[in-house]
Amino acid sequence: MKVTRPMLAAVAVLMIAGCGSGGDEKAVPETASGSLEQLAAEVKCAPDIQIDADDIRQAICKDSDGKFILATFATDRGQREWINGAKDYGGHYLVGRKWVAVGDETSTLTALRKTLGGDLEEGMDHSGGQHSEH
Repeated sequence: MKVTRPMLAAVAVLMIAGCGSGGDEKAVPETASGSLEQLAAEVKCAPDIQIDADDIRQAICKDSDGKFILATFATDRGQREWINGAKDYGGHYLVGRKWVAVGDETSTLTALRKTLGGDLEEGMDHSGGQHSEH
């Protein structure tokens, strides 16, 4: 493949633009990994273990930013299936590799993200919104 000026210009634009990443992405650390206890220690919470199974471990945590559920998974697939099912019930999710933090408040997870990294995802909105009258 021959490198042309338009190709070089496109690459230069992408490099200057940072490939489209926003400025606030720099504030998010690399996504944490580890056991449920290790992740809880990172955010300075004493996990109250609710589920301790081979495929999932789940605990309730509370820190200065609020209450949340922290879960770790044996497999990526198990994690994704759990998240997809849980999203039907609403909530806010901070997702890392083989772990998820779930909270009612976006602010709680935004604060956790500063320590654990990860991606924010939203569940279904069941607030009802506006309904047309019949």
